[in-house]
Amino acid sequence: MPAVAALLVLAALVLAPVGTVRAADQDAPGFRVKILDSRTTFDSRERMGKRPMVIRFQASWCKACVREAAGFARVVERYRARGVDFIALHVQDTARDTRRFMRRHPVPYPVALDPRLAVANLFDFKGTPTTIVIDRRGAMTARIEGESAVTRLPRLLDEALRAGKS
Repeated sequence: MPAVAALLVLAALVLAPVGTVRAADQDAPGFRVKILDSRTTFDSRERMGKRPMVIRFQASWCKACVREAAGFARVVERYRARGVDFIALHVQDTARDTRRFMRRHPVPYPVALDPRLAVANLFDFKGTPTTIVIDRRGAMTARIEGESAVTRLPRLLDEALRAGKS
């Protein structure tokens, strides 16, 4: 029987979608950042326990981030209306380059800078783009590394929204 269980675990790992690594429902670390070109701040601790949240680590120099920009903006528009909070943190980036990215790829979500990876390292950041899904309880439920957030986020966010209703 243990061999069957091991095979089932192995099959689940092999058949898992490429690029998506499920977090083990670990509590998300809290962080506070200043929104670029704004006097407001984004404090994740104020939102935990209330709404699902998506944190996107991206950069102006990241080719995959550029390719996903328009699709990610559409996902934000669709799910923000359903009660999901979004924020992008531009890692290892300058304010000037980030503003240029925002002009070329209009973003319907707040953007902050994380030039020294202070926040990114709290989330075990490995590279751009990385997208983290946090449920209403404040648990990290999914991590998408690489270029696939646009196609994978809808299912993950639908799950997070359903889970919050029970």
